Amino acid sequence: MKEADADGSVKQKRSGLQRAMRGVYIIWLREFKRFWRDKPRRIGGFAQPIIYLALLGVGMQSAFKVFGGGDVSYVKFMFPGILGMTVLFTAVFSSISIIWDREFGFLKEVLVSPVPRSSVALGKIIGGSTTAILQASIFLVLAFTPWFYGFSFSTLWKVLAVLPIIILLALSLTSLGVAVAARMTSFEGFPIVMNFLLMPLFFLSGAFFPLQGLPGWMTVLTKIDPLTYGVDALRGIMLRGVDIGAGMQSSVAQFAVWFKDPQIYQIGISKGYPDPTALSSMTQRAALPTQAYPMWLNVVVMLGFGAFLFALALWQFNRAE
Repeated sequence: MKEADADGSVKQKRSGLQRAMRGVYIIWLREFKRFWRDKPRRIGGFAQPIIYLALLGVGMQSAFKVFGGGDVSYVKFMFPGILGMTVLFTAVFSSISIIWDREFGFLKEVLVSPVPRSSVALGKIIGGSTTAILQASIFLVLAFTPWFYGFSFSTLWKVLAVLPIIILLALSLTSLGVAVAARMTSFEGFPIVMNFLLMPLFFLSGAFFPLQGLPGWMTVLTKIDPLTYGVDALRGIMLRGVDIGAGMQSSVAQFAVWFKDPQIYQIGISKGYPDPTALSSMTQRAALPTQAYPMWLNVVVMLGFGAFLFALALWQFNRAE
C-alpha cells in the first residue's frame, strides 16, 4: 500500500514538472513568434542603435579626442554602450505583452489553467530574453565592418566572448520588466514608469561617456547602477587590445622630442608652453581606461542583480490578480 502511494506521489510530481516545463515552452514560443512576425519591431529595433551610432558617433568624435580618446574613433568606444542599450530596451519593453495579455483576457485563461504561475513568469522572462539576445546578435554583425573592429579572428573572438554577458543582461533586465508589468494594468503607465527607471540606469552606465572626472555625487550613482558593470564588461571585451589614449600619448612624445634642444626648450618655456615631463604625467592620468572594474567584479554584480530581479519577478507575478 505504501509502495503504491509512493509510486503515485512520484508520478504526480513528474506529471506536475512536465506540465510546468510545457507551460514554460508554450509561453516562450508564443513570445518568440510574436517578435519574429512583427517586422516593423525588428527593423525599428535594429535601426535605432544605428542612428545613435551615426549621429552621436560623428558628432562627439572631436570632443572625445580632447578628453583622452587619442586617435580611436568614438563609435568604437560607444559601440559596447549601444549594444547594452539594445539589450536594455528590447528586454524590458518586451514585458509589455503581459499588460496586453491581461487586457484581452489571455492572461486570465492561462492563470486559471493547471500550469503554475511561476512557469508563466519564467516563460515570459525567457521569451523576452530571447528577443533581446536576437536583437543584440543582429546588431553585433556591425562589429565586423571596417567602421568598427574589422573582419578578423580577433573580432570573432570578441563577439563570442560578449554573448554570455548579453545573455546575463537580457535575463536580468527582462526580469525587471516582468516584475513591473506584473502589477500594472494600463498600457499608458508602463512606458512612463519604465522610462523613469531606465533612463537613469542607461545614462549613468557610461554607455555614451567615460566615467572619469565626474562630480562626486554622480560617481556614487554610477557605482550603484548595476548596468554600469554590464556596459563595463562589454567594453572591456570589445576594446581589448585597443589603447584608447595612444594618439594623445604619441603627440606628447613628439612634443618632448622637439623640446630636447635647449634653445627650443627655453623659447617654449618663455612663451608659456608646458614642461614635457609634467605634460606626459598629466596625459597618463587623463588617458581613458578601457575597463573601469575587474571582470570578476562585473560578473558578480550582474549575477547578484539578476538573481534578485528574477526572484522579484516570480514573487510579483505570483501576487498578481
